[in-house]
Amino acid sequence: MELSYSQYQRIADCFPRQRGNVGLDNLSVLNAILYVAENGCKWRSLPADFGNWHTIYTRMSRWSKAGVLDRVFATLQQHQILAVSDVLSLDSTSVKVHPDGTGALKNTGRNRSANRAADTIPKFIWLPRVTGLR
Repeated sequence: MELSYSQYQRIADCFPRQRGNVGLDNLSVLNAILYVAENGCKWRSLPADFGNWHTIYTRMSRWSKAGVLDRVFATLQQHQILAVSDVLSLDSTSVKVHPDGTGALKNTGRNRSANRAADTIPKFIWLPRVTGLR
């Protein structure tokens, strides 16, 4: 999922004007954000072709707080450049793990009973025998 320059021109007015000495243009940063969203990789695993991951993350964070990304994705969907129909997210708030799978301490001790004789380790096992089958 990578936007071309002609697709970017249709949504260019959503982005803030770049000022100063900027090493990455908005199209490169947007394509890097789309790459991370599509592949689900960590920011540090972003391929070097996109540029420095920290620069891209910082700009994405600023855009997110300023509402730029909301405008961009709304415009992308409005112009039918990018269609997001279903989004699925699974994390620890929606899927619970059994306590044994979380590394919790197991209750391996024996429960004490009121009868001290019952608390001791059994000395024999009683097996019933059936008699009189002949």
